[in-house]
Amino acid sequence: MKILKFIRFVLCAGGILILLLCILLFFTSRGPYRNIKVDVTLPSDENWKDSSPLEVGVGVKDITPDLSQYDIWTDVDNDGSFNPELDRYEDRNNNGEFDFVWLAGFGNSRPAQGINDPLWSRAIAFRNNGITVVLVSIDSVGITHERYIGIRKRLSKLNVDIDLVSFACTHTHNAPDTIGLWSYKELIGRRFDEKYMELLDDRIVGSVIEAVENLAPATTTIAEAKVPIDNFSYDSRPPFIVDQKLPLAWFKNALTGQTIATLASWGMHPEGFGSKFTKVSSDFVHYFREAMEKGLDGKEGFNGFGGKSVFFTGPVGGLMTQLNIDITDRFGVKHGRQGKSKAQGENLAILAANQLNRANLEGLGIMESQRLAFSAKTIYLPIGWPLKAPVALGLLHPGLYGLPFKTKVKTEINAVRIGDIEIITSPGEMFPEIIDGGIESPLGADIKTDPIEIPPLRKLMKGKINMNFNLGMDEIGYVIPISQWDRKKPYTYSYEEAPYGEIYIGDPNASPELYKESVMLLERLHKAIGPHHYEK
Repeated sequence: MKILKFIRFVLCAGGILILLLCILLFFTSRGPYRNIKVDVTLPSDENWKDSSPLEVGVGVKDITPDLSQYDIWTDVDNDGSFNPELDRYEDRNNNGEFDFVWLAGFGNSRPAQGINDPLWSRAIAFRNNGITVVLVSIDSVGITHERYIGIRKRLSKLNVDIDLVSFACTHTHNAPDTIGLWSYKELIGRRFDEKYMELLDDRIVGSVIEAVENLAPATTTIAEAKVPIDNFSYDSRPPFIVDQKLPLAWFKNALTGQTIATLASWGMHPEGFGSKFTKVSSDFVHYFREAMEKGLDGKEGFNGFGGKSVFFTGPVGGLMTQLNIDITDRFGVKHGRQGKSKAQGENLAILAANQLNRANLEGLGIMESQRLAFSAKTIYLPIGWPLKAPVALGLLHPGLYGLPFKTKVKTEINAVRIGDIEIITSPGEMFPEIIDGGIESPLGADIKTDPIEIPPLRKLMKGKINMNFNLGMDEIGYVIPISQWDRKKPYTYSYEEAPYGEIYIGDPNASPELYKESVMLLERLHKAIGPHHYEK
């Protein structure tokens, strides 16, 4: 009888625990904007208007954290990591807590000690044929989709005349944690900085409003530079495929001739300073933007374009990094950690400036088409272990769907056409093979299949220049071709351990699903524009 009572007790207690867990998951996994979706293409066929000159505007807001409002610390052992047992810190508000700006992108024990360069929210607005689109580049490691929805709702309440605002992050590894992944005390206790997130939201909204207010008729020069592999790129995971395309646009005020903005996109992790660097920075992106705006003196120098430089991170999965290479600057000096970011940014700017100036002088890059169109869609992508656990608990990416099986997260993709410029956004870090080709089916892969994500997305795009914005509208992790998925032995390419990447998405089906949805969105965009608008 005692045994039966014990069994009943265990079953009852187990049932209660399961019930409590289900209740917990129900509330933590839902997200604040669960029922908000987008599924729109503009303009519709019947609403095409005569194409007037394209209007362009830019807005820029500083999103650098004010370090005077946080505690300060001394890195006693100079390892770039805060150890409360060894390192010293000043508790400025006497609350007994470590009130730091926790930097994202490497380990979760890296507080900021200073500012190397400011962080920005940079918005560029476009208006023509009855619609307005704003593209926003944010110096952050990544921001989740639900927060972007909240920003859109704020803009809607302010009655800002926008049909689509699309956000993306540069993915710098030296900005405050904006996801929550790097703001933990070991495994228990959260330090996520909601105060900074409020400031960030305010400044992003401000940059969008400013861009729309600054809209003016513009002329456009487009070009595309080829980025060499040597001295620029390293792919730390086979197959060795890197982003070699640097699509560019130069927008000038049609009345004054003054530069409004330059636009560029290239795939590379902004992490050149490395994991021991404890200053706030946008990494090589800063030096690229500074050079494009102000120019460079001396060897291979050029006059700055003026206006504002807006940079978007391209296909960055795979894993494109500077960490394993030295970079030689324009003066022939080879740089390691402390100098390679500046060298890379300036080298990239030289490529961009030379190509844009050549296109402008020769008259080959004048963008004749002025029409504007876009398509946007909410999609649901599968995620697996271990990522689904913190998502289900509402810690990393609010909003889990399909509990307890076939779990998915809600996210979004955007396709935009600006004259002869075509853009597709991706809500994570795309392996460049999916964008530019080169997917393999290596021996040892977990799923034996021919490449599925083919043809590459850039081949399906119809602009004279085509851009892929990574971390667009979300950060869901690495998007890995399913035929290269590799978590189980034997590992591909003679790896002794599982390669890096799969842990941050967890489900091999995410890539083919995202690819399929991206293809369908591009088809919607192309149908809306019509074949007669693609004359080269």
